[in-house]
Amino acid sequence: MTYPRLQTVDPQTPGFFHCVSRCVRRAFLCGQDVYSGRSYEHRKAWVEERLLALAECFAVGLYAYAVMSNHVHIVLHVDPQEANAWSDEEVAERWVRLFPVRVEEVVDERLCQKKVQRLQGDPERMAELRSRLGSLSWFMRCLNEPIARQANREDGCTGRFWEGRFRCQALLDEQAVLSCMAYVDLNPIRVGIVHDLTASEHTSVRQRLQRAETRPASLKARLRPMAGMLLAPAFSLRAVDYLELVDWSGRIVREGKRGTIAADAPPVLSKLGMRERQWQTQMLAIESRYWRAVGSVESLMAKARLLGQRWLKGAGRGRRSA
Repeated sequence: MTYPRLQTVDPQTPGFFHCVSRCVRRAFLCGQDVYSGRSYEHRKAWVEERLLALAECFAVGLYAYAVMSNHVHIVLHVDPQEANAWSDEEVAERWVRLFPVRVEEVVDERLCQKKVQRLQGDPERMAELRSRLGSLSWFMRCLNEPIARQANREDGCTGRFWEGRFRCQALLDEQAVLSCMAYVDLNPIRVGIVHDLTASEHTSVRQRLQRAETRPASLKARLRPMAGMLLAPAFSLRAVDYLELVDWSGRIVREGKRGTIAADAPPVLSKLGMRERQWQTQMLAIESRYWRAVGSVESLMAKARLLGQRWLKGAGRGRRSA
């Protein structure tokens, strides 16, 4: 049973979300097709590049992502109020970056500037665009539609590339966001594609590791989004703490693949106010034990009351692991 998106995503309220888009019939339209022998691996780069570009246009902070062979995971923070604070010129420029004017498939800068000026002269249109730039649904639409068109052109066909509706979970507290980020970053390891974080192509954790190589000082900074809003929420953890936590968690998920699991939970777990068992339970169960929202028992029950319900899936499991 599906629920109205408004029950999960309030279009006027900032929040963290975990979104998943799957290819139709879960076909390997971004990977190696074992039936035809064709490789679509290059399309993963399309999705990753588009994600990073969109984060610079929308009122979002992109915290984690993993581009898999037949689906994409994204963890992001959406802040509609940030878009409301932008000037008309900034809104128009961001929109034109998303939808530039092209002449024979080449972006025409002069016509793009004219489009920016024309948009600013239409107050109703500006209000509409401002709302869209703070919308999670429009972010996912601007990600999925261009990728689908590009893939269909390459295949010489028409029709759906993605399933019609992306899945969305609200992440209700810092623990939920961090466990979901780790779950997303570990997707290639969890399914056995790779056995090392540095080999996890088209994931945010690899981007963070590469950034750490060129800018070691960034490891000591508080964990922030990979791309998007500079003022997006920062966590209590440092970037290095998060990377250590993901590495340790990966040894749990793929026991025996990368060495011995740490005998004790890393100190970072105590900073989150979680015991080792709580972290394992929540991180490993992001998609299987939770549905519309992920969080502590208290935050899940609060969300349920907000929706006029008695409970949300996952609250009972949280009680048992506490």
